[in-house]
Amino acid sequence: MQLRYAFRLYPEPGQRTALARAFGCARVVYNDAVRAREDARRAGEAFPTAGALSQKLITQARQTPGRSWLGEVSAVVLQQSLRDAEAAYKNFFASLKGTRKGPGTGAPRFKSGKDSRQSIRFTANARWSVTGSGRLNLPKIGAVKVKWSRTLPAQPSSVTVIKDAAGRYFASFVIDTDAAADAARMPATDHTVGIDLGLMHFAVLSDGTKIDSPRFLRWAEKKLKKAQRELSRKQKGSRNREKARLKVARAHAQVADARREFHHQLSTKLISENQGIGVEDLAVKGLARTRLAKSVHDAGWAQFVAMLEYKAVRYGRTLVRIGRFEPTSQVCSACGAKDGPKPLHIREWTCAACGAVHDRDHNAAKNVRTAAGLAVAACGAQVRPGLVLAQRDEAGSHGLPPEDRAA
Repeated sequence: MQLRYAFRLYPEPGQRTALARAFGCARVVYNDAVRAREDARRAGEAFPTAGALSQKLITQARQTPGRSWLGEVSAVVLQQSLRDAEAAYKNFFASLKGTRKGPGTGAPRFKSGKDSRQSIRFTANARWSVTGSGRLNLPKIGAVKVKWSRTLPAQPSSVTVIKDAAGRYFASFVIDTDAAADAARMPATDHTVGIDLGLMHFAVLSDGTKIDSPRFLRWAEKKLKKAQRELSRKQKGSRNREKARLKVARAHAQVADARREFHHQLSTKLISENQGIGVEDLAVKGLARTRLAKSVHDAGWAQFVAMLEYKAVRYGRTLVRIGRFEPTSQVCSACGAKDGPKPLHIREWTCAACGAVHDRDHNAAKNVRTAAGLAVAACGAQVRPGLVLAQRDEAGSHGLPPEDRAA
């Protein structure tokens, strides 16, 4: 399967200018492609093909006075921007036909220079490389300093340079993993576990382990409130407002990074220790519309389960999602008697049938494990999710290695 390894970049002032130029050129080409297709739609004509757009918007446009500055960046960056526009239209039409999974996708829109996130992609044709000193050499940008945190397991097929809302730069490498190496890294085990996700505790396992919820957003609320108040007092369009905006973005980025690191460590631990994992398919969108919305978003259940999914595929584990309407909190895990719904303030209850005393969350985790086991036995084979790409921050970026860490 394919994974993304992201590392922090530290470009010099001149390289930042070159990257800003590349971001802008890629955005202009993308917008030109959307405009060309919208004009064809209004005129009732067939959509221009990707080849025709490449010839018109890149090759010919670079020879005109109005678009001559497109020649200052790598042509691969512009070609990949056209591919992104093509993929956006394919997803839109697939969503209209109902052949695309997930929520509906709208028609592609024009990109703005004020977007909080900018990115460009270099494929192997761009001839980018990692120098002997560990810098990332990008065409027409230069050798950019990289903060390596681990060795790349294989030669990357492409690299995406990203600038986030906090003004940080990242290099995201696409790697094809080695199944044999992954199997050796995490040998098979006979342990299975059920997970009950919650707010009082982030997760309660069927073996009785309770994992506290870090509540990163709650701890940072005071700092975020102060930064947001300072931003609201700055005049729009001023440099001080831009500084205040960056301060708010960096505060939010710290919260998101801490939450993501917690999810990675916990998901890796669970995957390494258990061959089978059962988890509830929670209705996060519905819960996010209740009075518990802030706590639900702070927990980040969807991100955590997504990490469990792709790590289960990578390391040959079994991940089973049980239905959200499974009465895990109403059934006695000892005798199987259904005792009816209970208010959230009831954390312990006694089964009327067998007299067993249950901790609410621990009992639910046991029932999740049981339901997941029944789901596996019912189909006669292991239940595994489809192949999924890792998020761009699958690999962390903390600490400089003592030697060259590039593949």
